Amino acid sequence: MQVTRELFDEVMAPNYNPAAMIPVKGQGSRVWDQNGDEYVDFAGGIAVNSLGHCHPALVAALKEQSEKLWHLSNVFTNEPALRLAKKITDATFAERVYFANSGAEANEAALKLARRWALDHYGEEKSQIIAFKQGFHGRTFFTVTVGGQAAYSDGFGPKPGNVDHAIYNDLESVKALISDNTCAVMMEPLQGEGGIISPTKEFVQGVKALCEQHNALLIFDEVQSGVGRTGELYAYMGLGVTPDILSTAKALGGGFPIGAMLTRADIAASLKVGTHGSTYGGNPLACAVAETVFDIVNDRALLDGVKQKAELFRAELNAINEKYNVFSEIRGEGLLIGCALNEKYEGRSRDFLNASTDMKLMSLVAGANVVRFAPSLIIPEEDIKEGMARFEKAVAKVVQG
Repeated sequence: MQVTRELFDEVMAPNYNPAAMIPVKGQGSRVWDQNGDEYVDFAGGIAVNSLGHCHPALVAALKEQSEKLWHLSNVFTNEPALRLAKKITDATFAERVYFANSGAEANEAALKLARRWALDHYGEEKSQIIAFKQGFHGRTFFTVTVGGQAAYSDGFGPKPGNVDHAIYNDLESVKALISDNTCAVMMEPLQGEGGIISPTKEFVQGVKALCEQHNALLIFDEVQSGVGRTGELYAYMGLGVTPDILSTAKALGGGFPIGAMLTRADIAASLKVGTHGSTYGGNPLACAVAETVFDIVNDRALLDGVKQKAELFRAELNAINEKYNVFSEIRGEGLLIGCALNEKYEGRSRDFLNASTDMKLMSLVAGANVVRFAPSLIIPEEDIKEGMARFEKAVAKVVQG
């Protein structure tokens, strides 16, 4: 069978519009397409390929586990899941872990737990969830409603109720909504899809204080910012604020699907037997790979390396911008970087993405005005420089029209 881009339009639902080229092989931060053309990967599968493509330790973990045990029902537990949960609880605020297959599922579990916890302790009036405009928490109907982008949630009929949206980095907007009937405030400690927006310390600490005042749970969505992305194991560690519930996915499996919800034991107690579940969640294959990822990333030298690589990224981007003047600012933390387009190039982030692909560079956007990079946490310096040389050509192409 000949596999072409045209085949996509014949057999796949039209909710995606992928690039013309089809990648077939990856190694580290390089990817090759069907024609043998080589790309530098600054996208990382949207902050997923935390250790690049086909990292030997991950390949070995998957191969080894694949010959032992793939799947069990939840009538049984398994060794990789227990080892991974123990490592996560040892390294974070969490005392209990729930495994799922994706960020959306981890967030769905977090939201259901918050509602159930509030019901158990305070009664059914306490059900309001506050989230933020331009936030993103997944594509299930509950998570997409909590996410603050109407374009993703409109057009599917009546939405889950009692969800309100404040403005990120605007504490007064949270104060205006929060009350003793609020069960949870859900936020990204670094907004991803919304444009790579960092919170101010005052804002994030203020939100935590409001949650404590009103007995509401603080949920951090660290699906994109977690597992080393910011140069901390989790972004909350660099903000001096500890959430009550945290969701993690994307980079946790290094490319193998896994998600997890982390919380304290007193909150987790509301997820009694039968209240929530997942057929594949915590399967031995995913947990064996994720355990290997976690072991490698939870290392101070690697995390410091993320911060050093981020400095090189910023220096290269600033040099390009001095030449071409297309960005109003370079923002983000660690290796989650957003290049905000200035007024002259407003709304044209996809043009930069397409030009990058033409120049054999894989990149991302975060909305219409931000070019986003989320490369491997261990991307070599030479790959950063080569990728930036290609990005400069892409920028020149857009500027020259």
